[in-house]
Amino acid sequence: MPAVSKGDGMRGLAVFISDIRNCKSKEAEVKRINKELANIRSKFKGDKALDGYSKKKYVCKLLFIFLLGHDIDFGHMEAVNLLSSNKYTEKQIGYLFISVLVNSNSDLISLINNGIKNDLASRNPTFMNLALHCIANVGSREMAEAFASQIPSILVAGDTMDSVKQSAALCLLRLNRTSPDLVPMGEWTARVVHLLNDQHLGVVTAATSLITTLAQKSPEDFRTSISLAVARLSRIVTSASIDLQDYTYYFVAAPWLSVKLLRLLQCYPPPEDAALRSRLTECLETILNKAQEPPKSKKVQHSNAKNAVLFEAISLIIHHDSEPTLLVRACNQLGQFLQHRETNLRYLALESMCTLASSEFSHEAVKTHIDTVINALKTERDVSVRQRAVDLLYAMCDRSNSKQIVAEMLSYLENADYSIREEIVLKVAILAEKYAVDYTWYVDTILNLIRIAGDHVSEEVWYRVIQIVINQDDVQGYAAKTVFEALQAPACHENLVKVGGYILGEFGNLIAGDPRSSPLVQFNLLHSKFHLCSVPTRALLLSAYIKFINLFPEVKPTIQDVLRSDSQLRNADVELQQRAIEYLRLSCIASTDILATVLEEMPPFPERESSILAKLKKKKGPSKVPDIDEARWNVNGNTEHSENTEPTNKSSPPSLMADLLPTNRPRPASYSPTILSAGNMAPSHPFTDLLNLNSSPAAGASLLVDVMSDLSTPAPTTTTTTPAATDVCEEHFSRFVCKNNGVIFENQLLQIGLKSEYRQNLGRMYVFYGNKTSSQFLSFSSSVTSSDTLKTHILPLLPPLLTVNIHTKPVDPTVEGGAQLQQILNIECVTDFSDAPVLSVQFRYGGTLQNIGVKLPVMLNKFFQPTEMTSQDFFQRWKQLGVPQQEVQTIFKAKHPMDTDVTNAKILGFGVALLTGVDPNPANFVGAGVIHTKSTQVGCLLRLEPNPQAEMYRLTLRTSRESVSQRLCDLLSEQF
Repeated sequence: MPAVSKGDGMRGLAVFISDIRNCKSKEAEVKRINKELANIRSKFKGDKALDGYSKKKYVCKLLFIFLLGHDIDFGHMEAVNLLSSNKYTEKQIGYLFISVLVNSNSDLISLINNGIKNDLASRNPTFMNLALHCIANVGSREMAEAFASQIPSILVAGDTMDSVKQSAALCLLRLNRTSPDLVPMGEWTARVVHLLNDQHLGVVTAATSLITTLAQKSPEDFRTSISLAVARLSRIVTSASIDLQDYTYYFVAAPWLSVKLLRLLQCYPPPEDAALRSRLTECLETILNKAQEPPKSKKVQHSNAKNAVLFEAISLIIHHDSEPTLLVRACNQLGQFLQHRETNLRYLALESMCTLASSEFSHEAVKTHIDTVINALKTERDVSVRQRAVDLLYAMCDRSNSKQIVAEMLSYLENADYSIREEIVLKVAILAEKYAVDYTWYVDTILNLIRIAGDHVSEEVWYRVIQIVINQDDVQGYAAKTVFEALQAPACHENLVKVGGYILGEFGNLIAGDPRSSPLVQFNLLHSKFHLCSVPTRALLLSAYIKFINLFPEVKPTIQDVLRSDSQLRNADVELQQRAIEYLRLSCIASTDILATVLEEMPPFPERESSILAKLKKKKGPSKVPDIDEARWNVNGNTEHSENTEPTNKSSPPSLMADLLPTNRPRPASYSPTILSAGNMAPSHPFTDLLNLNSSPAAGASLLVDVMSDLSTPAPTTTTTTPAATDVCEEHFSRFVCKNNGVIFENQLLQIGLKSEYRQNLGRMYVFYGNKTSSQFLSFSSSVTSSDTLKTHILPLLPPLLTVNIHTKPVDPTVEGGAQLQQILNIECVTDFSDAPVLSVQFRYGGTLQNIGVKLPVMLNKFFQPTEMTSQDFFQRWKQLGVPQQEVQTIFKAKHPMDTDVTNAKILGFGVALLTGVDPNPANFVGAGVIHTKSTQVGCLLRLEPNPQAEMYRLTLRTSRESVSQRLCDLLSEQF
């Protein structure tokens, strides 16, 4: 673009700037500016017409004065007049003045638009660029209305110069951000995608930014960009730095374009085409390989560019969540950054690993870095890095390392920054509850939490302790003893007094037999804290005192004396005064039987969704909470990663999360055998990423409940046994054979995601409906349909067992734009089956009724329990299953690359235990498991023999039922 020449340097402007710089005081500067403004005003109002040079000079002076912070209220028309000049420098100053000083509501917009229109029609690339820059800088709605339909034609025209294409793409991007409803989608959308193949990388870079934004709004219109983006990315990552000299930044080829292409690919699921998917995988592997190469320069710019591409590639790997090898490699690469000397890299590595921890393929790899993360928590100087370390520990936690992680977080809590203490408290409370092996450890942990950071323990946390203790008989005595001992400390936090008062008031009788914790000792201990507490806590303690009168009649006179004291009967607080008077009268006039009835033990709390998770999400934002409570409530589909091979010990104390679906309640006589029972749907946070599970309950939702929420009736469910009158989508069905979470359906309007978990013959599926549009869905409803055969094989859990699904208000059939609904399906497998249920969704969008049918991935292998076996036991059982009807064998061609790690992951995801060292041929894969149904259990042994040379597999399955063998063989053979 032409530059201002020295001969056009405007001497008067240079002298004015020099005068301003030489001013000794603010007053002198203001005086000089006022003098110049008066001179400029007189020139503009004079009879003599100014030439272009003079107008340009004076407009420049006004612009300089404005940039010094002074108001400018004239000269706008002169700047607009400069737009009609044929000289570049004059036109440039006119556009510059307009971009800086003219707002979108100016009366001059119509005149400016005329000048811009003339320049766009001039076909002069320099003038067209100036006009496009002005449109983008102002970005007003009026400009969008005037030019939004004209700019796309300039962008895709064959005779448009490259520099103008760049400006047009970025200008259209700006208008789409400010006025998206005014940017029309037409035939140009198909043509703009082909700009990704343009020879000019500047055009490709600008077009990629535009396409990425438009694809987020209308993904189907730009789906063809996937193949072009992969092809362009492949050419960049495989090129040498000398191939793209103009776009090589410190030995990194086109880093900005690479990042933009990787972000574009994150708008879509993994490519369906095998060749395209393979090429993308090669690109990602190449990027990971280059990260391992020695740096070609010691300058920070080289490492920054190289790492920018690497982190974006890792983000794409995480987004696709379909290549176990890449996920593990990404995790290992991030693990190297955890000890990097650059703070920003450590921060980004911790943040990315939080997301990786949610993947069932990479969770175990993330866990290997636990010692490094704990060390970062203890030694990092930057509080933001320490906070990310806390997030990662929270995300990588499972039953195998929960005690270590909770202990480390408690240790760090004592010295943690006050800004993150409350968040750590919530996370410790959630982890302690979710992964407790027994209730005593949970009670100890929460009391220790209150002791360390009592000021940051919210009511939701100590409510949970109360609820769990009341609901579990076997921990009540231990809890009473523990809080009694904790209250003996000289200084106790008020939250501990609340917990102690509540538990001792209910269960103090369980420890009253010990002289050291006699009723009088308990009362004196609680009352010694009374004067130090706030009014709500004193009210709770008074309630505990009246409970003591019922539990321990021998302390009745002592407590009555306390209630009669002037400090209670004449208390300034009306609540305390009223309680003291009423409790005193109750203790005096009520008989023993009446007192026992009024003050009987609290009944178990109803089981509802936890409010602790909601509080944590509210504090951090729905997209910031690490995925332990979102994507990993049980990602394997059985139990936790390290627990899925252990048999259930029914005599041991139940785990807090042991009962996936509570079955300890009697079934009513009116048992109805419909196919599936759908819990009601609740609106969630604004729709961003469907699988954030913004309001999902935990795998052990029988305990993660909201203690204080109000009861309401469950929403009615709709289940039928006739197929839905719409095409059933099975596109992603096979992907869920070896995994339990992901997107099962997506179009331009709706995204449906699933999270599933299974324990023996029971399963729970969370279905998430995301409105991808900015408009409402009206009359939204869903139902589950099936064949009559499946109806007898999979039964619902009865409504009384669905107390966790009760919400405070019914479902609104209107789904707001960008919102998300959650639905819960509880499943019980009665006997083996082969069909799968169909989810039918119906809603109105833009006045049109939409019908969507999706085949739900409820398959027989989901009810596997893995079984560990020795080599001798395996082959002994293999021989026992030697009847021809019990064996099914198939030989098939490999559909995917024959990778050992991928095969291991798929067999584990299938649900069986992978047995190593059993088969004489170490290249073979051997597995064992048990299919659990309500009526019976079916043992299963499998053997997979790969032939890499022929790219063939032989799969052999032996079970005690022929139908099970055939069904499992059909499911598994499709995965390789």
